[in-house]
Amino acid sequence: MTPTAPTPAYRRLSVEERRSQLLNAALSLFAHRAPEDVSLDDVAEAAGVSRPLVYRYFPGGKQQLYEAALRSAADELRHCFDEPREGPRLPRLSRALDRYLTFVDEHDAGFSALLQGGSVVETSRTTATVDGVRRAAAEHIFQHLDVTEPGPRLRMTVRMWITAVEASSLIWLDEDKEPPAADLRDWLVEQFVAMLSVTARRDPQTDALVRALAEDV
Repeated sequence: MTPTAPTPAYRRLSVEERRSQLLNAALSLFAHRAPEDVSLDDVAEAAGVSRPLVYRYFPGGKQQLYEAALRSAADELRHCFDEPREGPRLPRLSRALDRYLTFVDEHDAGFSALLQGGSVVETSRTTATVDGVRRAAAEHIFQHLDVTEPGPRLRMTVRMWITAVEASSLIWLDEDKEPPAADLRDWLVEQFVAMLSVTARRDPQTDALVRALAEDV
């Protein structure tokens, strides 16, 4: 008589582990479908749990789950820009981009869900979550550039570059993560310098910054 295979041991998840499981399942669904097209039943099925369990952790329903999922992705993404203010400035930016692209690579569903827009579920809170990441990124960049009071042209240049980085990351995911992340990182840094150089023709503050970066080796 063939012995019966042992039943895998069931491991009860902690509150944080269960919450993380539900958020990851939600992010994966929100990354590929409009939030209004995702039901709590879908989230429960993706996580392998019951609908009442989803409600136990998110009694506010899908809106609460959606906002929590975005905050989770945003909080993790913000840490990518943490970099000691030591050494040449452009290499610091390269290291921050390395962490950023690693996040995009490892959390493609969460990244896509965080940046997607135009949803009827979107509220002022979800918009603020995404914009908060952009503002944090810009603030980190100005700190590393040693710019305490950026003028309007420099602020616009940095914000335009952050938008370009976001768009490039989404396209990179669509293109099966080609070119390699290191090549994309170097390309984005070169684009940053090129954008600053164009702005420098019209803005003395940016011109002084570009000259300082050229000497910062």
